[in-house]
Amino acid sequence: MLKFKKTSYIPILGKEPTVPEGLWIKCDTCGELLYKEDVRQNHYICYKCGKYFRISTKKRLRLVSDKGTYEKWEEGLEHKDPLDYPDYPEKITALKERLKIDEAVTCGACTIHGEKAVVCVCDGRFLMGSMGYVVGEKITKTVERATEEKLPVIIFTCSGGARMQEGIVSLMQMAKTSAALKRHSEAGLLYISVLTDPTTGGVTASFAMLGDIILAEPGALVGFAGPRVIEQTIRQKLPEGFQRAEFLKEHGLIDNVVEREDLKDTLAKLIVMHRKSEAIEALIPNRRKNPMESKHFQKQERVSAWERVQRARNQERPGALDYIQEIFTDFLELHGDRHFADDGAIVGGIGYFDGCPVTVIGQQKGKTTKENITRNFGMPSPEGYRKALRLMKQAEKFHRPIVCFVDTPGAFCGMEAEERGQGEAIARNLFEMSDLKVPILSIVIGEGGSGGALALAVGNEVWMMENATYTILSPEGFASIMWKDASLAPKAAERMRVTAADLKELGIIEKIIREPQPANAQNVEKIAEIMQEEIRRFLHHYLPMNEQQLVAQRYERFRKM
Repeated sequence: MLKFKKTSYIPILGKEPTVPEGLWIKCDTCGELLYKEDVRQNHYICYKCGKYFRISTKKRLRLVSDKGTYEKWEEGLEHKDPLDYPDYPEKITALKERLKIDEAVTCGACTIHGEKAVVCVCDGRFLMGSMGYVVGEKITKTVERATEEKLPVIIFTCSGGARMQEGIVSLMQMAKTSAALKRHSEAGLLYISVLTDPTTGGVTASFAMLGDIILAEPGALVGFAGPRVIEQTIRQKLPEGFQRAEFLKEHGLIDNVVEREDLKDTLAKLIVMHRKSEAIEALIPNRRKNPMESKHFQKQERVSAWERVQRARNQERPGALDYIQEIFTDFLELHGDRHFADDGAIVGGIGYFDGCPVTVIGQQKGKTTKENITRNFGMPSPEGYRKALRLMKQAEKFHRPIVCFVDTPGAFCGMEAEERGQGEAIARNLFEMSDLKVPILSIVIGEGGSGGALALAVGNEVWMMENATYTILSPEGFASIMWKDASLAPKAAERMRVTAADLKELGIIEKIIREPQPANAQNVEKIAEIMQEEIRRFLHHYLPMNEQQLVAQRYERFRKM
């Protein structure tokens, strides 16, 4: 296969290129003349500037479905003309004949790398991909059938919005498709929305933004109101990149931006990850002696509480992503709270543990100044906690256990955090986590700072690393409040009982993960191996429990404190 150099593409508003007939095409973004076969080999992407061409239904299906497996559903539905709009029926007939498709959406089932799924493809060439009665009915009927057959649904969205020729009937399709997807969701089935260029109006405000996972192609225009309408309304020029896929990811509205060449693999991977795991037998603990029981690991260093605080804060101490990389395989990070932003202080996604899909969430600090700015020094904002909760609720739906890595000096204390409801976000996590019907394990790997840490630590069990701390507030803050002198922080650390040994004695935690040497980049692999064996024991104990047992055990754990 021909290989082409990938180049970065910065999207701009304006005319979008399409792929016309003939041997050569011109990219309307960079102005280069391109050989059409080379564009096809490059997944219909300009090999000069990286611009994504809009593609037809047939080409889209060729890119994602296994050859010869696509079976069309719900073809031949009768069109409605509620407004008796002039020439509307004739236009529909002409488009069908010219484009060789039934409507603005094609629905059916296929396999993707052998995984069966329902795939719907919206086509912008058919009246701008607008949603009228037939589009809404095809999607609704298809989702209903997918629910009956217990199949995942993938919809490639592309639309200019509601179909004006059908008036209020078109508007009602938003509610109808959304209701069908709600029933599909209640059946515990996966829905993946893939946003392509452009996705606007009523489609954005219905099925496009309801996916368990929402992906987008690079540079795709996505929004409720189109950019031209917004500019006319506010009488201002929109900034470059506004409403594009990358903008949506930054603002927490989608899970990921995926290159077209990686899309098929990503979809197949997600389908497999969201199947109910049958891999409990693989989680049986190793028959060798528990490494935590060896004399080497039982021996605990005599270290002051203040020294433990300093070790927990050490910038070189491994963070959540370090442990995720060592313990889990095929970790796929998901982004955003679906409301405001993607908080870098909290990372989360899905990975495998001994073949069992697990939702993993962690508070993440940076190692450099630039990383710390991106991660906000590990201090989550409300959107970080809401992202974590979104992923936990998704884990509950798909019966995945949850593992949380806690490492924060505390929730972000700032004006904007208060404006966006920091207290409510933490409270909501405590409220919802108490009743989640899957096993939850929380491990304090560094600083466990106050309510900002507790928001990820309402678990069936909570563990601490030997040099981690878990506190009501920082020792400096405690000393300032109790003795009006922050310099007494070492004394405060002793009085507060912040160490793993203290908290094990108090019954606040169940287990201490030993550190023969303070955790660092050189020994993280060995510590992760120990942690992995303990997680294996945890899952083997809790996965066989039913939902009522899991919730009751978690409730009683905190009730007796």
